[in-house]
Amino acid sequence: MPVDELDTRILRLLLEQPRTSVREYARVLGVARGTLQARLDRLERDGVITGTGPTLSPAALGHPVLAFVHIEVTQGHLDDVGDALAAVPEIVEAFSITGGGDLLTRVVARDNAHLEDVIQKLISLPGVVRTRTEMALRERVTHRLLPLVESIGRAAVRR
Repeated sequence: MPVDELDTRILRLLLEQPRTSVREYARVLGVARGTLQARLDRLERDGVITGTGPTLSPAALGHPVLAFVHIEVTQGHLDDVGDALAAVPEIVEAFSITGGGDLLTRVVARDNAHLEDVIQKLISLPGVVRTRTEMALRERVTHRLLPLVESIGRAAVRR
């Protein structure tokens, strides 16, 4: 089911005020609590809302180094390597990709030496052919979805 204008208003509130109660969201939006809860349940069921936990800072947890590691994998071993990556706690995200490599991982580390240790661990995984690492210098746009939600909301109103 497509996201409509009320859904985008709900999502905007969730992003802007994540610690507010369902009752308060319903009051702000001018809808019944049951209506809001049904919408939230549907958005979760449809996979639009994928989590409700806090966003944590790896840097504040003692891992200020951020790198993107491209991993080239032996043909036929993508799933095995992907499963093995899940056991490396410093890998906070991993994606299958097209282009130069098979997997792209987002890796955090305590310092450059620790990053090298993590990369060496990746290189030693069965099925990994080679890696290429790019270090992040500064975050220019933080992870965000509100501009996308607002754009979808404007399109829903025009429909």
